[in-house]
Parts: sequence; C-alpha cells; structure tokens
Amino acid sequence: MARFNYLELPVTDVAAAKAFYGAAFGWDFTDFGPSYASTLSGDTDIGLQGDAGEATAVALPVIQVDDLAATEAAVRTAGGEITRAAFDFPGGRRFHFRDGSGHELAAARYDG
Repeated sequence: MARFNYLELPVTDVAAAKAFYGAAFGWDFTDFGPSYASTLSGDTDIGLQGDAGEATAVALPVIQVDDLAATEAAVRTAGGEITRAAFDFPGGRRFHFRDGSGHELAAARYDG
C-alpha cells in the first residue's frame, strides 16, 4: 500500500538547517553530497534540498510505492501532471507530479 514516508524541504543553507533540526528535535542527518542531507530513521524521514536548481518551491511530500511505472500511469490517468520525469537517486527512483489542485508531490520506489 502506498504511504507518505518522506518530506523534502527546500533550504538555503543545508548546514544551518541540519543544526536547527538537530538542536530542536535531536535529529541526525546523513549527507548525500554538499547540497543534500536526510534523516534515515526508516519511518517518515526529512530531506534537506540545498540545490536551488533541484529544489521545489515548497515542501515536497513523497509517497512510497511498490511499482513506479504503474503509479506514474495511474497518476496520468487520474489527471495528474508529471512535473519531473522519473530519475534515480541514492536508494531508489522517483518522479514528481502535480495533482488537480496544483500540489506538487513525488512518488518513489526504494531499492532494497
């Protein structure tokens, strides 16, 4: 069953965001290059996207799915608009889409 498992936040300073969330909530982050860090709790995780060219305008909810291609087809059939074609990332593959109300979300399949 599909479930929300990730929230990606656009940030202007990854180090400052890591420091804030670490101090405020005790969260630990793993760096994935100089402009991205993520919690790796295995529950609902938080990603910090510091690359302005890759960042969405607002927080990006990510829905975990088993079959990415089938989900993309279902999103299209339901009237969703694909805003970023499927791409690989460390740990899986995802695509971004906009629902009928204009909200941007992502669907992701995780390896392993």
